[in-house]
Amino acid sequence: MLAEIEKTNSGYTAVFKRMLDQSVAEVWAALTENGKLQNWFSNLQTVDLRKGGTIKFNMNDGSGESIDMKITDFQKDSVLEYEWGEGVVRFELSTHSNGTQLLLKDFFPVLNDHTAKDISGWHICLDVLVSLLNGVKIDFSMEEWNKVYEIYKAEMEQLMVSY
Repeated sequence: MLAEIEKTNSGYTAVFKRMLDQSVAEVWAALTENGKLQNWFSNLQTVDLRKGGTIKFNMNDGSGESIDMKITDFQKDSVLEYEWGEGVVRFELSTHSNGTQLLLKDFFPVLNDHTAKDISGWHICLDVLVSLLNGVKIDFSMEEWNKVYEIYKAEMEQLMVSY
């Protein structure tokens, strides 16, 4: 399912929605516990899991370099929001009759050449996460990334023309 992208007062938001069969606790663990987080987004590492705490983005390129990203909102088992480039990324979990609704909101102040790449990356990472939660390990697919990138790139180009 593709993200819905909308203009807001402070920029743009891409909203991904996934309905999951797992409990909120299981999904929360996949988002926040390093052993599970590494399985679907190997660059991320939780360091200090609280509002004002830190999520680390490791370059994983052999340089040992990383970026510390501040956690801007945190409600255990419900909300995890942290800095992401010039914007923020926010995960929201809620219980529904068959499991958990996961919303991923990527907020960005301006559209640029990197926006579609970023959104495409989150799209594929969510595919990997959902698959893992369903008991099937898949790798991040650049072939799939390229497919969704072309879709998001066209949408970004249309948004840039519109505004």
